[in-house]
Amino acid sequence: MELKSRKIILAGTICYTILILFFMFLAFNRLDGATSVDGYTFILVPEGVPLKFPELNYSWIVDFGNIAAFIPFGILFPLLYRVRLGKFISLFVLAILVLETIQALTYLGSFDINDVISNTIGAAIGYVGYRVGFSSNISYKKLMASALTIVVLVFGVMVVSEILQKREGPIQSLTVMKEMTGTTPMTEKLPSFTVAGEQIEPKMNVYSSEGESTKTYNYILGNKENVWLSFYFGIPDNVDFKGEAKIIVDGQELYQLNEQSPQGAESLRELPINKVNELTIIVSGNAKLWDVGIRGMQHWWE
Repeated sequence: MELKSRKIILAGTICYTILILFFMFLAFNRLDGATSVDGYTFILVPEGVPLKFPELNYSWIVDFGNIAAFIPFGILFPLLYRVRLGKFISLFVLAILVLETIQALTYLGSFDINDVISNTIGAAIGYVGYRVGFSSNISYKKLMASALTIVVLVFGVMVVSEILQKREGPIQSLTVMKEMTGTTPMTEKLPSFTVAGEQIEPKMNVYSSEGESTKTYNYILGNKENVWLSFYFGIPDNVDFKGEAKIIVDGQELYQLNEQSPQGAESLRELPINKVNELTIIVSGNAKLWDVGIRGMQHWWE
Protein backbone atom coordinates (compact mmCIF):
# COMPACT_ATOMS: atom_id res chain seq x y z
CA MET A 1 0.00 0.00 0.00
CA GLU A 2 1.28 3.44 -0.86
CA LEU A 3 2.45 5.58 2.04
CA LYS A 4 -0.04 8.34 1.18
CA SER A 5 -2.99 5.89 1.11
CA ARG A 6 -1.82 4.38 4.38
CA LYS A 7 -1.74 7.81 6.05
CA ILE A 8 -5.26 8.57 4.82
CA ILE A 9 -6.57 5.24 6.15
CA LEU A 10 -4.75 5.78 9.46
CA ALA A 11 -6.27 9.26 9.84
CA GLY A 12 -9.71 7.91 9.00
CA THR A 13 -9.30 5.07 11.50
CA ILE A 14 -8.28 7.47 14.26
CA CYS A 15 -11.21 9.80 13.55
CA TYR A 16 -13.69 6.93 13.45
CA THR A 17 -12.29 5.47 16.68
CA ILE A 18 -12.70 8.84 18.41
CA LEU A 19 -16.30 8.98 17.18
CA ILE A 20 -17.04 5.50 18.58
CA LEU A 21 -15.39 6.39 21.90
CA PHE A 22 -17.56 9.52 22.06
CA PHE A 23 -20.71 7.43 21.71
CA MET A 24 -19.45 4.89 24.23
CA PHE A 25 -18.48 7.39 26.95
CA LEU A 26 -20.08 10.79 26.37
CA ALA A 27 -23.21 10.53 24.19
CA PHE A 28 -26.76 9.93 25.47
CA ASN A 29 -26.24 12.14 28.57
CA ARG A 30 -23.79 9.66 30.09
CA LEU A 31 -22.08 12.40 32.13
CA ASP A 32 -25.38 13.22 33.86
CA GLY A 33 -25.79 9.59 34.85
CA ALA A 34 -22.25 9.44 36.21
CA THR A 35 -23.10 11.97 38.95
CA SER A 36 -25.59 9.62 40.63
CA VAL A 37 -23.65 6.57 41.73
CA ASP A 38 -25.91 3.54 42.15
CA GLY A 39 -23.11 0.98 42.05
CA TYR A 40 -21.19 -0.73 39.30
CA THR A 41 -23.23 -2.58 36.69
CA PHE A 42 -21.79 -5.79 35.24
CA ILE A 43 -23.98 -7.93 32.97
CA LEU A 44 -22.00 -11.13 32.58
CA VAL A 45 -24.65 -13.51 31.24
CA PRO A 46 -26.01 -13.02 27.68
CA GLU A 47 -29.66 -11.99 27.92
CA GLY A 48 -30.75 -12.32 24.32
CA VAL A 49 -29.75 -12.58 20.71
CA PRO A 50 -27.59 -9.97 18.95
CA LEU A 51 -30.05 -8.76 16.33
CA LYS A 52 -33.63 -9.63 15.38
CA PHE A 53 -35.52 -8.79 12.21
CA PRO A 54 -36.08 -5.03 11.80
CA GLU A 55 -38.53 -3.36 14.17
CA LEU A 56 -39.35 0.33 14.28
CA ASN A 57 -38.23 0.96 17.83
CA TYR A 58 -35.24 2.39 19.69
CA SER A 59 -34.12 -0.97 21.05
CA TRP A 60 -33.68 -2.47 17.59
CA ILE A 61 -31.75 0.59 16.37
CA VAL A 62 -29.35 0.22 19.31
CA ASP A 63 -28.91 -3.50 18.64
CA PHE A 64 -28.24 -2.80 14.96
CA GLY A 65 -25.78 -0.04 15.82
CA ASN A 66 -23.87 -2.31 18.19
CA ILE A 67 -23.06 -4.51 15.19
CA ALA A 68 -22.95 -2.08 12.26
CA ALA A 69 -20.80 0.54 14.01
CA PHE A 70 -17.95 -1.94 14.46
CA ILE A 71 -17.93 -3.37 10.94
CA PRO A 72 -15.46 -0.68 9.72
CA PHE A 73 -12.87 -1.83 12.28
CA GLY A 74 -12.82 -5.22 10.60
CA ILE A 75 -11.80 -3.48 7.37
CA LEU A 76 -9.61 -0.60 8.53
CA PHE A 77 -7.26 -2.40 10.92
CA PRO A 78 -6.38 -5.24 8.50
CA LEU A 79 -5.72 -2.61 5.84
CA LEU A 80 -3.19 -0.97 8.16
CA TYR A 81 -1.71 -4.12 9.69
CA ARG A 82 -1.98 -7.48 7.99
CA VAL A 83 -3.34 -9.83 10.61
CA ARG A 84 -5.09 -13.19 10.61
CA LEU A 85 -8.73 -13.46 11.69
CA GLY A 86 -7.98 -15.30 14.94
CA LYS A 87 -5.44 -12.76 16.13
CA PHE A 88 -7.59 -9.83 15.02
CA ILE A 89 -10.66 -11.11 16.89
CA SER A 90 -8.59 -11.88 20.00
CA LEU A 91 -7.15 -8.36 20.11
CA PHE A 92 -10.52 -6.81 19.33
CA VAL A 93 -12.29 -8.71 22.12
CA LEU A 94 -9.56 -7.72 24.56
CA ALA A 95 -9.95 -4.05 23.60
CA ILE A 96 -13.75 -4.17 23.92
CA LEU A 97 -13.52 -5.88 27.32
CA VAL A 98 -11.21 -3.10 28.53
CA LEU A 99 -13.55 -0.38 27.21
CA GLU A 100 -16.64 -2.02 28.69
CA THR A 101 -14.87 -2.31 32.06
CA ILE A 102 -13.89 1.37 31.95
CA GLN A 103 -17.51 2.26 31.16
CA ALA A 104 -18.68 0.41 34.28
CA LEU A 105 -15.95 1.69 36.61
CA THR A 106 -16.47 5.31 35.57
CA TYR A 107 -20.29 5.04 35.79
CA LEU A 108 -20.50 6.14 32.16
CA GLY A 109 -22.26 2.94 31.22
CA SER A 110 -22.24 -0.71 32.15
CA PHE A 111 -20.17 -3.76 31.38
CA ASP A 112 -22.51 -5.68 29.12
CA ILE A 113 -21.43 -9.01 27.65
CA ASN A 114 -24.22 -8.61 25.08
CA ASP A 115 -22.43 -5.53 23.71
CA VAL A 116 -19.14 -7.44 23.59
CA ILE A 117 -20.77 -10.19 21.52
CA SER A 118 -22.52 -7.76 19.16
CA ASN A 119 -19.42 -5.58 18.67
CA THR A 120 -17.29 -8.66 17.96
CA ILE A 121 -19.80 -9.98 15.43
CA GLY A 122 -19.67 -6.61 13.67
CA ALA A 123 -15.87 -6.62 13.56
CA ALA A 124 -15.80 -10.21 12.28
CA ILE A 125 -18.28 -9.32 9.51
CA GLY A 126 -16.05 -6.40 8.57
CA TYR A 127 -13.01 -8.67 8.42
CA VAL A 128 -14.79 -11.04 6.04
CA GLY A 129 -15.71 -8.01 3.92
CA TYR A 130 -12.04 -7.01 3.95
CA ARG A 131 -10.95 -10.46 2.76
CA VAL A 132 -13.48 -10.36 -0.08
CA GLY A 133 -12.84 -6.85 -1.39
CA PHE A 134 -9.67 -5.35 0.07
CA SER A 135 -7.06 -8.05 0.65
CA SER A 136 -5.60 -7.86 -2.87
CA ASN A 137 -5.92 -5.49 -5.82
CA ILE A 138 -9.03 -3.40 -5.18
CA SER A 139 -11.58 -3.14 -7.96
CA TYR A 140 -15.17 -1.95 -8.33
CA LYS A 141 -16.41 -5.53 -8.59
CA LYS A 142 -14.55 -6.54 -5.45
CA LEU A 143 -15.93 -3.56 -3.54
CA MET A 144 -19.45 -4.46 -4.60
CA ALA A 145 -18.84 -8.09 -3.63
CA SER A 146 -17.53 -6.93 -0.26
CA ALA A 147 -20.59 -4.73 0.37
CA LEU A 148 -22.93 -7.55 -0.66
CA THR A 149 -21.07 -9.99 1.61
CA ILE A 150 -21.49 -7.65 4.58
CA VAL A 151 -25.21 -7.22 3.90
CA VAL A 152 -25.69 -11.00 3.57
CA LEU A 153 -23.78 -11.69 6.80
CA VAL A 154 -25.77 -9.10 8.75
CA PHE A 155 -28.97 -10.65 7.43
CA GLY A 156 -27.59 -14.07 8.39
CA VAL A 157 -27.09 -12.84 11.96
CA MET A 158 -30.75 -11.78 12.00
CA VAL A 159 -31.88 -15.19 10.70
CA VAL A 160 -29.81 -17.13 13.24
CA SER A 161 -31.00 -14.82 16.01
CA GLU A 162 -34.63 -15.33 15.05
CA ILE A 163 -34.14 -19.11 14.98
CA LEU A 164 -32.69 -19.04 18.49
CA GLN A 165 -35.02 -16.40 19.91
CA LYS A 166 -38.68 -16.87 20.74
CA ARG A 167 -41.13 -13.96 20.85
CA GLU A 168 -44.33 -13.45 22.77
CA GLY A 169 -47.12 -15.14 20.83
CA PRO A 170 -50.74 -14.01 20.44
CA ILE A 171 -53.26 -14.45 23.23
CA GLN A 172 -55.31 -17.65 22.86
CA SER A 173 -58.49 -18.57 24.62
CA LEU A 174 -58.03 -21.33 27.19
CA THR A 175 -60.81 -23.26 25.50
CA VAL A 176 -58.43 -24.23 22.67
CA MET A 177 -55.98 -25.88 25.06
CA LYS A 178 -55.28 -29.62 25.06
CA GLU A 179 -57.74 -30.81 27.66
CA MET A 180 -60.46 -29.23 29.75
CA THR A 181 -62.43 -30.73 32.63
CA GLY A 182 -65.17 -29.34 34.81
CA THR A 183 -67.30 -26.39 33.80
CA THR A 184 -67.11 -24.86 30.33
CA PRO A 185 -67.00 -21.05 30.18
CA MET A 186 -69.40 -19.05 28.07
CA THR A 187 -67.88 -18.46 24.60
CA GLU A 188 -70.88 -17.63 22.40
CA LYS A 189 -73.47 -14.86 22.54
CA LEU A 190 -71.48 -13.19 25.28
CA PRO A 191 -73.60 -10.87 27.42
CA SER A 192 -72.62 -7.28 28.08
CA PHE A 193 -72.72 -5.85 31.61
CA THR A 194 -71.51 -2.85 33.56
CA VAL A 195 -68.69 -2.85 36.11
CA ALA A 196 -67.86 0.28 38.10
CA GLY A 197 -70.07 2.25 35.73
CA GLU A 198 -68.24 0.98 32.62
CA GLN A 199 -69.94 -0.96 29.84
CA ILE A 200 -68.15 -4.27 29.37
CA GLU A 201 -68.27 -6.11 26.03
CA PRO A 202 -66.39 -9.43 26.38
CA LYS A 203 -64.63 -10.63 23.23
CA MET A 204 -63.54 -14.22 23.94
CA ASN A 205 -65.24 -15.72 26.99
CA VAL A 206 -66.89 -15.15 30.35
CA TYR A 207 -66.17 -17.14 33.53
CA SER A 208 -68.75 -16.91 36.31
CA SER A 209 -70.51 -19.05 38.90
CA GLU A 210 -73.73 -18.74 36.84
CA GLY A 211 -76.08 -18.59 39.82
CA GLU A 212 -74.25 -21.28 41.81
CA SER A 213 -72.10 -20.58 44.84
CA THR A 214 -68.87 -21.70 43.16
CA LYS A 215 -67.76 -23.03 39.80
CA THR A 216 -64.45 -24.62 38.90
CA TYR A 217 -62.74 -24.63 35.50
CA ASN A 218 -59.82 -27.01 34.98
CA TYR A 219 -57.31 -27.13 32.12
CA ILE A 220 -54.45 -29.53 31.41
CA LEU A 221 -51.81 -27.55 29.53
CA GLY A 222 -49.13 -30.23 29.20
CA ASN A 223 -46.27 -28.63 31.18
CA LYS A 224 -46.20 -25.41 29.21
CA GLU A 225 -43.26 -23.14 30.08
CA ASN A 226 -42.89 -19.37 30.17
CA VAL A 227 -46.50 -18.41 29.57
CA TRP A 228 -48.65 -15.43 30.58
CA LEU A 229 -52.24 -15.74 31.75
CA SER A 230 -54.30 -12.64 31.03
CA PHE A 231 -57.84 -11.73 32.12
CA TYR A 232 -60.19 -9.03 33.35
CA PHE A 233 -62.04 -9.14 36.66
CA GLY A 234 -65.13 -7.47 38.00
CA ILE A 235 -68.45 -7.73 39.81
CA PRO A 236 -71.43 -6.34 37.83
CA ASP A 237 -73.12 -3.23 39.20
CA ASN A 238 -76.68 -4.60 39.28
CA VAL A 239 -76.02 -7.52 41.67
CA ASP A 240 -74.92 -8.04 45.26
CA PHE A 241 -71.33 -6.79 45.46
CA LYS A 242 -69.81 -10.06 46.62
CA GLY A 243 -67.61 -12.57 44.89
CA GLU A 244 -64.08 -13.72 44.29
CA ALA A 245 -61.90 -15.57 41.82
CA LYS A 246 -58.83 -17.74 42.32
CA ILE A 247 -56.12 -18.80 39.92
CA ILE A 248 -54.45 -22.07 40.91
CA VAL A 249 -51.41 -23.54 39.16
CA ASP A 250 -50.55 -27.19 39.81
CA GLY A 251 -52.33 -27.11 43.16
CA GLN A 252 -50.75 -23.84 44.35
CA GLU A 253 -52.85 -20.67 44.58
CA LEU A 254 -51.20 -18.07 42.35
CA TYR A 255 -53.67 -15.19 42.51
CA GLN A 256 -56.87 -14.21 44.30
CA LEU A 257 -59.31 -11.41 43.51
CA ASN A 258 -62.26 -10.11 45.51
CA GLU A 259 -64.39 -7.02 46.12
CA GLN A 260 -61.34 -4.91 47.00
CA SER A 261 -59.46 -5.75 43.78
CA PRO A 262 -59.34 -3.27 40.85
CA GLN A 263 -62.21 -3.97 38.47
CA GLY A 264 -63.52 -3.17 35.03
CA ALA A 265 -61.95 -2.47 31.66
CA GLU A 266 -58.78 -1.14 33.29
CA SER A 267 -58.28 -4.24 35.41
CA LEU A 268 -56.27 -6.30 32.91
CA ARG A 269 -53.92 -8.72 34.64
CA GLU A 270 -51.05 -10.55 32.99
CA LEU A 271 -49.61 -13.21 35.24
CA PRO A 272 -46.24 -14.76 34.29
CA ILE A 273 -46.09 -18.51 34.88
CA ASN A 274 -42.76 -20.35 34.60
CA LYS A 275 -44.30 -23.78 34.13
CA VAL A 276 -47.83 -25.12 34.30
CA ASN A 277 -49.44 -28.49 33.77
CA GLU A 278 -52.83 -28.04 35.45
CA LEU A 279 -54.52 -24.66 35.59
CA THR A 280 -57.61 -24.18 37.74
CA ILE A 281 -59.90 -21.16 37.81
CA ILE A 282 -62.44 -20.94 40.63
CA VAL A 283 -65.17 -18.29 40.50
CA SER A 284 -67.63 -17.73 43.33
CA GLY A 285 -70.43 -15.33 44.18
CA ASN A 286 -71.19 -12.68 41.56
CA ALA A 287 -67.60 -12.28 40.36
CA LYS A 288 -66.79 -12.55 36.67
CA LEU A 289 -63.62 -13.09 34.71
CA TRP A 290 -63.70 -12.32 31.01
CA ASP A 291 -61.41 -12.48 28.00
CA VAL A 292 -59.30 -15.04 29.81
CA GLY A 293 -56.43 -16.11 27.60
CA ILE A 294 -52.93 -17.47 27.58
CA ARG A 295 -49.92 -16.68 25.46
CA GLY A 296 -46.50 -18.21 25.30
CA MET A 297 -43.18 -17.81 23.54
CA GLN A 298 -42.89 -18.89 19.93
CA HIS A 299 -40.65 -18.52 16.91
CA TRP A 300 -41.62 -15.99 14.25
CA TRP A 301 -42.70 -18.71 11.79
CA GLU A 302 -45.02 -20.48 14.23
